[in-house]
Amino acid sequence: MAKEKTERDALLVASKVKAYIKSKDFMTSAEAIEGLNEKVYKLIDEALERTKANKRSTVKAADL
Repeated sequence: MAKEKTERDALLVASKVKAYIKSKDFMTSAEAIEGLNEKVYKLIDEALERTKANKRSTVKAADL
């Protein structure tokens, strides 16, 4: 049985990401936006773990 991928809410503005990539003379696939969104979720989850380990409830730039 194939593993279904649960779709998460977008944390990025896709048009802004695409515009930035286009400004560098590259093209963007839909998978690139999805992959970047997943990396952002992972980055945030890791920051939350560091915040929790430091017994804080506020995520700081240093946690990222």
